[in-house]
Amino acid sequence: MRRHATPIAAGWMPPRPPRALPGRAVSVRLLAALLVLPLLVGIAGPAPARGDELSDAVARQKALAARVKAQKEEVAKLRSLQGGLAQEIASTTKALKGINANLEQTKARIASLGKQITKVRSVYEDLVAQVALLDRQVVVIEEEQAQKTRELQERKAILAARLREAYRTDRTPLVQTLLTAGSFTDLVVDVGSYLDLGDQDRALAERIEADARTLEALRGLVIATRTARGELREETLAQKKQLDARMKELRAAKTRLAKLQDETERQLAIQRTTYARLAKNKTALQTAIVRDVAAQKKLAAQIASIVARQRNLGNIPSQYNGTLRWPMEAVVTQEFGCTGFAWEPPVGSCSHFHQGIDLAAPMYTPIRAAGDGVVVFAGPNPFDPYPRAWIVIIAHSESLQTWYAHVDNATRPPAVSAGDRVSAGQVIAYIGMTGRTTGPHLHWAVVSSDSFVNPRFFV
Repeated sequence: MRRHATPIAAGWMPPRPPRALPGRAVSVRLLAALLVLPLLVGIAGPAPARGDELSDAVARQKALAARVKAQKEEVAKLRSLQGGLAQEIASTTKALKGINANLEQTKARIASLGKQITKVRSVYEDLVAQVALLDRQVVVIEEEQAQKTRELQERKAILAARLREAYRTDRTPLVQTLLTAGSFTDLVVDVGSYLDLGDQDRALAERIEADARTLEALRGLVIATRTARGELREETLAQKKQLDARMKELRAAKTRLAKLQDETERQLAIQRTTYARLAKNKTALQTAIVRDVAAQKKLAAQIASIVARQRNLGNIPSQYNGTLRWPMEAVVTQEFGCTGFAWEPPVGSCSHFHQGIDLAAPMYTPIRAAGDGVVVFAGPNPFDPYPRAWIVIIAHSESLQTWYAHVDNATRPPAVSAGDRVSAGQVIAYIGMTGRTTGPHLHWAVVSSDSFVNPRFFV
């Protein structure tokens, strides 16, 4: 029996049954692809980013942070070294500019400064090398970033083409589907259902998201590396300026030391010439040395007696408050202590020992009191063999005295007499060549508690 068709209401259309899409689809609206792609890339859904590239980029960010921390610690170390170096050079420069620098000690300090400079330079050069390394890393990361950008663009283009191929119907508007998707996974499922996306399409979309995250991590790594490089470069430039300044100061100190050494050597050459004449008769020289020692001991005993007497009279204080000053500015030709000069007498374990400091200066250079005190002796040493040395001795307290030997006695004799009270800096005598001397100089000695001690301990 023939069936009659059911009447169709006006305007009603039967639903289209699902059908398989052909292998090659017709063109789709470009707007659909443009709407889908940004959302696929930008939504941070629960699906994790694929691949080891993202993990590697994150690990490199952490490694960079650790390196930056280590670099900051190294910069702090360099700053500390630079600060100590600056103080040492300033102290050495001050010593060289000061009166009567101890050239041997200063020479040793300059040698030590050279070692410190080497250490500072080593740390600085290491930081410079790290800046260069960061330069190379920026280039490498930027190349990776560019490569990843190209890969991302290629995959987007592929997905867009596949979406255009897949899009067939005008069912539920695509924008509505995209806006109501709950997550990235839902979005892929919805769009996949809508556009008949296959497993490969979803995998490609997930890869695009992973690439986007990796690219973002690479951007962060580039920015962080550039920042670290900029900060380190700026710091190394600042440290370079400081290092250059220290090097300039050290060169100036070396030049000053060389000049002082040349002048000292010139003065010593004069003394050696004179000594060579004296040394021709070694027996006579040894006899003279023995007599000098004996004369000095006798004079010291006499001075001790005078000081005790003046102390009882209330003219000399029991203690001296303060420090002493140099009696003049001159070239130090001989320090206190063991010496290689054979005309000095033996003391203790030293074959030759100098009991004061020799200050070489032109004839008649003023000599000034090293501190406040009372003149207890001014004249020739009565115990010296001919020629007698003229000496001025000042008592600063009952236990502290300063001796000024070889002062002039003819053209400019001592400006003070025994019993005079003097102030620090007051002219008391003038450079001469009295006694057994090898040239115009002042032998300055300090007696503390009846023993000759290094004058540098008191200035």
